[in-house]
Amino acid sequence: MLKISLLVLFIMFFFLYGAGQERDSIPVRIGLTIISQVNQGNSYITFPTDIGNIEPLWFEGNLIPNFYLRQSKNSRVMGVLTPQIIIRMYQEKSYPVRTPSYMPQATIYYRLKSMNNLTKTMFFRFAHHSNGQDSSFYRDTGEINLKSGDFATNYFETGFIITNYSTRFNAHQFFKSSLEIHPQGWIQEELDGIYSRYRWHNTFSIFKIPTKNTTNTAKRPDISLKGETIWMFGKLNNLAGSSLDRLNLSLTFYYHPKFLEDIGLFVQFYHGSDYYNIYFSHRLDILRFGLMTEKLRF
Repeated sequence: MLKISLLVLFIMFFFLYGAGQERDSIPVRIGLTIISQVNQGNSYITFPTDIGNIEPLWFEGNLIPNFYLRQSKNSRVMGVLTPQIIIRMYQEKSYPVRTPSYMPQATIYYRLKSMNNLTKTMFFRFAHHSNGQDSSFYRDTGEINLKSGDFATNYFETGFIITNYSTRFNAHQFFKSSLEIHPQGWIQEELDGIYSRYRWHNTFSIFKIPTKNTTNTAKRPDISLKGETIWMFGKLNNLAGSSLDRLNLSLTFYYHPKFLEDIGLFVQFYHGSDYYNIYFSHRLDILRFGLMTEKLRF
């Protein structure tokens, strides 16, 4: 399954991104608001039909409201405040919601000069990730205390985003590459050696625009594809530097039916370390379905 997913991701990147280099129409300007929305991610809620090795859930919810700070829509600099929260409700007695992930972050975007349909943007992010608990990280048995153990880290992420418009496919394309760093002293001691402090992110997204649009209706993506890889560097559970256990991979397909306003359906395959705070030591291989917001207007 992993080899097939990697093959699909690389084919999607090289074929569609390469095909998008044709620029034979009036340049399409991508604003910082859209660039930030693609980079920050989308709010979603999953159905209780996950296929894989995750604990039975009623749902996983990802809430990503964005608050924008800038002088004008044409500004080349923009700040974004995002109080992101991820919660999981378990299929257990009384339906508990355990140790939500609190992930507030502040991001600064700087758009470089555009060339034809290409737009390059630099960004810098400072973020916090914790679970709001204060009990001991380990249980008396030596296992990680998943239910009430304290988990907290602070980090910064910096990188670039390249956007492009493909006239052949009538689609907007985004490629992001960034480095995430958890400095010594910003991460709790218990995580040293078992939680990666250096992570290389690469993301490729495609937003397909419907061919028919009226002049009074904003263009809205009909479908989107997103592939993301994260390679975890540094000391990590005695893993070799080239171990595939350092790889996190996700592939997401989104479809927006005409009868829905600001939400659509998505299916996602995820392989890698659990991103849900103190559950990071779990390795997941899951296929999930759900509803996702997609408020981008091109």
